Amino acid sequence: MKDSPIAHGSVRSYVIGLALSLVLTAIPFAVVMGDLVAASTKVLVIVAAAVSQVLVQLIMFMHMDTKQEEGWNVMSLVFTVTILGLVVGGSLWIMHHLHLNMMIG
Repeated sequence: MKDSPIAHGSVRSYVIGLALSLVLTAIPFAVVMGDLVAASTKVLVIVAAAVSQVLVQLIMFMHMDTKQEEGWNVMSLVFTVTILGLVVGGSLWIMHHLHLNMMIG
């Protein structure tokens, strides 16, 4: 039987990824629920944690790195960044227009 050229992660890397994911979920939750900082800082904390969360997911669970010579990793990363940009940008655009159109007065 031939070994697969794609290496799967170890249990250690999965546990580290899970721990990082939990921490990156708990930080924004604590900042928002604890009302610890100003609103603009909350947004920055949430965005930073979200971007970090995506990177942790890609590296620890999807095993994306620059070591593999195939172009699939780069193509997957470009696709992920594009979809992330569309979802975040589209959501912000929709919320902005909803805010403008829902003003009562």
